Amino acid sequence: MRRHRTAAGILLTVGTLLAGALSAATAHAAPAPTPTAFTQQHTKGFWTAERMRGATPLDLLPRERRSTLAAPAPAGTPTVIPPTLPTGTASGASVLSFPQPGGPWTSGGAVVKTSGRVFFTLQGRTASCSGNSVTSQNGSTVITAGHCVKYQGTWHTNWVFVPGYDNGQAPYGQWSASQTFSTPQWVAREDINYDVGAAVVAPLNGKTLAATVGAQGLNFNGGYNKPMYAFGFPAAAPYDGSRLIHCSGNSSRDFLFSQDHSLGCNMTGGSSGGPWFTSFDEATGTGLQASVNSFGYVFLPNRMFGSYFGNDAKAVYDKAQVA
Repeated sequence: MRRHRTAAGILLTVGTLLAGALSAATAHAAPAPTPTAFTQQHTKGFWTAERMRGATPLDLLPRERRSTLAAPAPAGTPTVIPPTLPTGTASGASVLSFPQPGGPWTSGGAVVKTSGRVFFTLQGRTASCSGNSVTSQNGSTVITAGHCVKYQGTWHTNWVFVPGYDNGQAPYGQWSASQTFSTPQWVAREDINYDVGAAVVAPLNGKTLAATVGAQGLNFNGGYNKPMYAFGFPAAAPYDGSRLIHCSGNSSRDFLFSQDHSLGCNMTGGSSGGPWFTSFDEATGTGLQASVNSFGYVFLPNRMFGSYFGNDAKAVYDKAQVA
């Protein structure tokens, strides 16, 4: 994402959600409504290496701020889902500095396979985000941002997940989504507090996604103010989408217009939807996904905001993992 390109470029370009374009709706502890889903449409062989390299980060258009008040803290039962990784997963080769404002991930481990780029078509153009394979009943679930599956009343099509993306190459294959999901709040009004999406991908070569690249754990209703690691494939300058980038540090809660997590990070467009982990082990590259790259304020450079995984995010995950 180009952080300052539009008043609100939700991190498709990591965060250029504008200063005045946040919709911060009131969070609630009521039972989560049923998430909305979309049956995907695909053009066979559409995503060539050239198209993947040329896909641009999705920029969101400015919107009116619906509230100037920070949303109250979400409430819900803490839930931890452990990772499921293939046997023989290699440990990382090095330990990196903490905190890290943004740089290539060089420590190896499971995250280099579970995370990847997301590609899709929207309103006649090709675009990109990031995503992550997570533990699920179907072994085929990817978590990303809500705006990486639907935007301005239109569901993205030709949606594929490319784990371990490497400069136009798909070392573990292209995984086509059969269904994509998001929260009702994002689908109805693009409420930034609920910018969470998911996809169920079809098996490839007779194997599920999790059996092929592994799957990270999840943490819902885990609270705020803890060490976090964020990953993604930013494609706007100074990055080019060719490799996995990460940030790390002690997170805090947005004190302005959302209920999101906040982390010092210079990732740009295309990193939207990339995973944030708690309890992350640099040596093994495993952790519990507790957020996704969502947006950034134009007046707060080098700071990213990630959606809080509360009851509504869990409802999206629960719907996807059994689809």
